[in-house]
Amino acid sequence: QVRLVESGGGLVQTGGSLRLSCAASGRTFSTYVMGWFRQAPGKEREFVAAIRWTGSTRYYADFVQGRFTISRDNAKNTVYLQMNSLKPEDTAVYYCAADPNYSYQANRYDYWGQGTQVTVSS
Repeated sequence: QVRLVESGGGLVQTGGSLRLSCAASGRTFSTYVMGWFRQAPGKEREFVAAIRWTGSTRYYADFVQGRFTISRDNAKNTVYLQMNSLKPEDTAVYYCAADPNYSYQANRYDYWGQGTQVTVSS
């Protein structure tokens, strides 16, 4: 059973910061790509960032614009998303996802967490 558990969401003011965590369990993710997606009410799920476990290659959506950083701790099977300079339009449920191959398309990922709410107040 593959399991991804996100944490770290919450309410923050514009310009604030949050760090999301995604703990993976159930199998070895040493060769998996780990990604973060988000979904706002009434909108489709969109790609935020991804990172390969076996290297330091990272991918970001254009709207991140240097504000977010994805990282991982392989010893803990955990992926992080550090979010700085948050804006109200960043408000969404953030999901962690895993797959052997990189893609910016949500339907390409095999495993998903339950999501964590991020709300940025203006």
